[in-house]
Amino acid sequence: MASLAFDGMQVGSAQSPAKIAQRREARIALLLSAPALVLMLLFIILPTIAVIFLGFTDFELGYGSFRFVGFENYADLIGDRTFRKSLWNTTVYAAIVAPASMALGLGIALLIEAEGWGKGFFRTAYFLPVASLLVAMATVWQYLFHPTIGPVNALLDLVGIAGPNWLGASSTVLTSLAIIGVWQSTGFNMVLFLAGLSAIPRELYQAAEIDGARSAFSRFSLVTWPMLGPTTLFVTTISIINAVKVFETVKTLTEGGPNKASEVLLFSIYQEGFVFLRVGYASAMTVIFLAILVSLMFLQYRVMDRKVHYA
Repeated sequence: MASLAFDGMQVGSAQSPAKIAQRREARIALLLSAPALVLMLLFIILPTIAVIFLGFTDFELGYGSFRFVGFENYADLIGDRTFRKSLWNTTVYAAIVAPASMALGLGIALLIEAEGWGKGFFRTAYFLPVASLLVAMATVWQYLFHPTIGPVNALLDLVGIAGPNWLGASSTVLTSLAIIGVWQSTGFNMVLFLAGLSAIPRELYQAAEIDGARSAFSRFSLVTWPMLGPTTLFVTTISIINAVKVFETVKTLTEGGPNKASEVLLFSIYQEGFVFLRVGYASAMTVIFLAILVSLMFLQYRVMDRKVHYA
C-alpha cells in the first residue's frame, strides 16, 4: 500500500509541471487575444446591440429624448415602397454582379495560370480596379457612359445602334452600375481563384490525362472544378457580401435616381439615418439588412458545403 501511495505521489508530481505549463499558455493566449477581443466588443458587438435596441425606438438625431415603439418601425417597413424598391434593386444588382464577377475572375485566372510568361504583369493589371479608389474612378465611368460624348455610345453609333442614357434612364441605370460592380470585383475574385489553382497538385492532371482526360475541358471538369470547391465557396460568399454592400457608386453617380431606379438598401439606410435623421427607422432597416445577409450566408453554406470537396 505504501508503494502504491508513493507511486501516486510521483504521478501527481510529474503531472503538475505539465498542468502549470498548460495554464501559463492559456493565460498568455488570453493576454495576446485580449486587444482583438476588446476591439471586437467595442466596434462590432456593442454597436450591433445598440442598432437592435434603437430599431425599437423613434430616436431622431437632434432630439433629446426618444420613446420605445416596439415593432412599429418594422411594421412601417412592410408598407414602405422605397424600402421594397431598394431591397429589389439590391437583389437584382447582386444577382448580376456576383455570378458575372465570379465567372470572369475564374476565366481570367485560368488564362493567366496557363500562360507561360507575363503572369505578374497580368495579375497586377487585372487587380488594379480593386486597388483604385472607386469614388475617383466613378468620374471616369461617368464620362464613359455619357449619353453624348461617351466612348460607349460612340462605339454603338459606329454599328448603327442608338446608345441609351446609361446613368439617366430608369431602364439602364441599374445595369450600368452592375457593369461597374463587375469591373471592380473581377480582379479580387481572380486573385482568390489563382490561389486556389496554385494549390492543386500537378500530379492529378497527369493522372487524369493517363485515364483519358485529353482535352482541357475534361481536365477542368474532372480535376480543376472539384478541387476548387473550397475556394469557390469562399469566393461566392465574399462576392455576395460585396455586391449587397454597394453604396459608393450609387452615392457618387446617381444618388438613387432616376425615380429611385438605382436606390439600394445601404443608400436607403444612409438617407434615413444621415439625411432625414430618423435613426430609429434606419436602425430597423439595418437589422433587416443584417438578418437577410446572415440568412443568405447560412443557407449558402448549408447547401454548398455539402457539395464541396476538401482535399
